[in-house]
Amino acid sequence: MRAASAALGRKRKAGHKGPGRRALEGALLGLAISLVFAGLADKGALASLENRLWDLRVRSFARPSEATDRIRLILLDQGSLDWADKEMGVQWPWPREFYGVIVSFLARSGVRAAAFDVLYTESSFYGVEDDESFAAAVRESGRTVAAVQLSREQGKDLSWPSGAAEPPPAALNGVSLSDLPRGVFPIPELSSAAAALGNVLAVPDPDGVNRRLSPAARFDGRIVPTLALAAFCLGEGIGNLEFRPGVLRAGERSVPLTGGGHVVLRYRGPSQTHGAVNAGAVLRSETALREGGSPEIDPAFFADKYVFFGFSAPGLKDLRPSPVGEAYPGVEVHATLLDNLLAGDAVRTLPGWAAAALILACGAAAGAAIRLCRDAVQSAAVLASALILPFGAAWVAAGAGIWAPVAAPEGAVLVALIGGFVVNYAGEGRQKRFIKEAFSQYLSPVVIERLVQNPDQLTLGGEKRRLSILFSDIRGFTSISEGLDPVSLTALLNDYLSEVTEIIYRFGGTIDKYEGDAVIAFWNAPLDLPTHALNSVKAALEYQRRLAEIRPRLAETAGRDVYARIGINTGDVVIGNMGSRQRFNYTFLGDAGNLASRLEGINKQFGTFVMVSEFTKEAAGETPEVAYRELSRVTVVGKNEPVRVFEPMYRPEYEGRAAVLERFDLGLRRYYSGDFKAALADFEAIRDSDPPAAAYCERVGGLLRDPPQTWNGVWAVTEK
Repeated sequence: MRAASAALGRKRKAGHKGPGRRALEGALLGLAISLVFAGLADKGALASLENRLWDLRVRSFARPSEATDRIRLILLDQGSLDWADKEMGVQWPWPREFYGVIVSFLARSGVRAAAFDVLYTESSFYGVEDDESFAAAVRESGRTVAAVQLSREQGKDLSWPSGAAEPPPAALNGVSLSDLPRGVFPIPELSSAAAALGNVLAVPDPDGVNRRLSPAARFDGRIVPTLALAAFCLGEGIGNLEFRPGVLRAGERSVPLTGGGHVVLRYRGPSQTHGAVNAGAVLRSETALREGGSPEIDPAFFADKYVFFGFSAPGLKDLRPSPVGEAYPGVEVHATLLDNLLAGDAVRTLPGWAAAALILACGAAAGAAIRLCRDAVQSAAVLASALILPFGAAWVAAGAGIWAPVAAPEGAVLVALIGGFVVNYAGEGRQKRFIKEAFSQYLSPVVIERLVQNPDQLTLGGEKRRLSILFSDIRGFTSISEGLDPVSLTALLNDYLSEVTEIIYRFGGTIDKYEGDAVIAFWNAPLDLPTHALNSVKAALEYQRRLAEIRPRLAETAGRDVYARIGINTGDVVIGNMGSRQRFNYTFLGDAGNLASRLEGINKQFGTFVMVSEFTKEAAGETPEVAYRELSRVTVVGKNEPVRVFEPMYRPEYEGRAAVLERFDLGLRRYYSGDFKAALADFEAIRDSDPPAAAYCERVGGLLRDPPQTWNGVWAVTEK
């Protein structure tokens, strides 16, 4: 970067030097810039952008016709749930007997292996006989793989279940696998009945997309295969596994591994690319065969196949983002791994040294080429060629199943080109103007100005600051969006987001991003704002006030009233310029943001629309404008420490509801102390006029019916 800075600061005209000298200077400039991008790539700073660019290639080269015919899917979809409810009077959760019927049908079909991506960790709601019936079907089939979920921190099981089938031995040969010391295993009846157990933990990339999967993990002195690998070993009779740097061998098959021991999945296409049927059809088919009738599904459809059972109904919450779809059933992630194992063609990644060499070569070539340009036509030709070639090469590599980096080479090329432009114009007194003109096509005005003042700042970075962070979401937006055409949906969002943004800016906030209907904003950066917590709360209240005013207007487009939930938390994060799709975005990272997001969702539990943490309330302090009512002490997913949460309101509203709020607070104190009967009486008295009281009526009623052995007054929220 020092070389880049020196080159950008030269005052001599490029025409005073020969072509060889200019090319050498450009190459050195490009190398210096490329070293920066190689370092960023090595540190993972460009991972988000690189991942998204990879997703484009995955979607382009996905070929459903290349999917193996040896895999079948049974999906528990919404149609199956509706059928069971309407025709059989069975609501969710289904009795285990239903799964046993499916296992029996697969056994009759002669499957190689049947892998269930379902965690049967609790006894059946329908009784012991229900569990025993299911376990008997599993034991009799001898081809069923049951799901376990291993984890670093969550799970009550620390040892392999007694009587459960042992995983195949594995030789690691220096390959590092994740050590997951805790787990959640099936009920004992199922653990002992299953022919194999497979880990279903699928850790997505930081952006939430499932691009890779670890084929195995360490647990209790064993190498536990993932669900797909366990099914393959069962179906092929594999007695041992062999890991080597860069490859996993299972019998005659092998798949490439990354340096971290993962398989980068080669997706064949969208959901249900592999042959799929719904669970209801399988149940009806087995029932028909038992009664001497004709089945909807011929058992031959599953003969000698690997079958995966999982959820695809949206309400069952196993739809995950993938490169080929935003709502991709989790079971199909595991099926894709088996597909890649059977075909032996999972994605290969470049070794670190090769990726670094590619970045350096691209930057040096671009820098040299642009320094040789003497007019606008030549510069335009070099610019177009240099930007297209790295992406084109990576595109060709993707077609061959190789993940070659794009973000870092393109970044190095782009900045090397810009650097070369600057050097070419340095001696003509137009340095700063040229930098602005060149960078305006690619970077934000803030970053451009920073680069003009100090070109060395071509690196990403951040600082630790205390922010107040706001997350908001439209209630029921999925249903709203499904009822609108794209033009109407865009108009609705633009109208709504414009109003929200104006309010956030008015109270000194910064918009971090829009994610569909969701808005993420923060206060106290980039400029110091001592009243950031109070400003964020005022913004939320004004947000709701303004939304109430424009609700009739929004309803004309949405077809229903539009409501939004807001969560606010205050805490320390790292904030600064971080890589994104097209530029260095000014954003934050940290658990404080995660808690704000959780609070937005927890509003649903209490019937509220604004919820703030105790940290925001304390930072905001006592004011004559805003008052707070305590709602609960909650723990959120992934955290054990309880947090007090509050509903803020303008003080006139608070005083106007004083009687109701005082009665609620009395009930809350009794709830905390464990006096559930008295608490219920308080909440029942105001439930019709106070949604949080109504929520507590349901909760306290449950506690009275099933009193806890120990009580700490904490409401454990289990949904994200």
